[in-house]
Amino acid sequence: MSSPSFRPLMLATLVDEPVEGDDWIFERKLDGIRLLIVRDHDTLHLYTRNEVDHTERYPELHDALIHQRCDRYVVDGEVVAFDGARTSFARLQGRSGLSDPEQIVATGIAVKLYLFDMVHLDGEDRDELALRDRKALLRDAFDFDDPLRFCSHRNADGPAFLEQACRDGWEGLIAKRARSRYRSGRSRDWLKLKCTARQEFVIGGFTDPTGSRSRFGALLLGYRRDDALVYAGRVGTGFDQHTLEELGDELERRERPDSPFDDAPDDDVHWVRPDLVCEVGFTEWTNDGKLRHPRYLGLREDKSAEDVVREEPEASP
Repeated sequence: MSSPSFRPLMLATLVDEPVEGDDWIFERKLDGIRLLIVRDHDTLHLYTRNEVDHTERYPELHDALIHQRCDRYVVDGEVVAFDGARTSFARLQGRSGLSDPEQIVATGIAVKLYLFDMVHLDGEDRDELALRDRKALLRDAFDFDDPLRFCSHRNADGPAFLEQACRDGWEGLIAKRARSRYRSGRSRDWLKLKCTARQEFVIGGFTDPTGSRSRFGALLLGYRRDDALVYAGRVGTGFDQHTLEELGDELERRERPDSPFDDAPDDDVHWVRPDLVCEVGFTEWTNDGKLRHPRYLGLREDKSAEDVVREEPEASP
């Protein structure tokens, strides 16, 4: 017997081409925040991948999970908010930092929790079971009424499914080896197949606003390479007024006199302590290693700045 407890999440590797074959299953790539749910009888926690407790932020998820008939488990999933038929990380940002129930209700933003893996159940670790068996355990152990949803999958036709996903405006797919065990850390048993380019970046500075814009103009972005913060360009779109005010406060609290980058231009820039991580969508990387047409999507509180690297797709298996 073992006790349910937090463990580092299993992470997918970005690849350049979809995979095929009976050894793979294909799930929708959700545009939200990964959560590991740990319940031990009457104690229940929702942890981000960097082990930050977000239980108070999602009271509706806590209530749904604490009333399940099984009361000792560790399950892996993702919390999302919808914008029409699509999951939207930008919309989920409207719930960021809120724990007061009245403020949460006032946002009008409903969330859903998609569960896709069972890591522990009833005092036994299940990580050595094959993925198909873990998903079967998960489906049988829970009652999937809103806001809980089972993350379904397809067993074949990955390339065609990816084409459909991109036509429908999804972020992409996750391909998983059907016989794989649950292993903490990044793995080639789970693969990311993206429809659009997007990833996390560290914020290292900001420019003054122009025109009617308030608080700041653009953010200077970077990623880690060895011990250096490499400059990746600026993002100046994707901010509403609420974001400008709240993020402006965070930036001002972090101002510092010198640049955290090894190679960024220093004309009219306010430098900041590089510990804020944001997600950015963009069309492509330029030949000189900068982002083309970037758009700010939101802060990522679930990832440490030290872990942000440039995502380079690997060759598919």
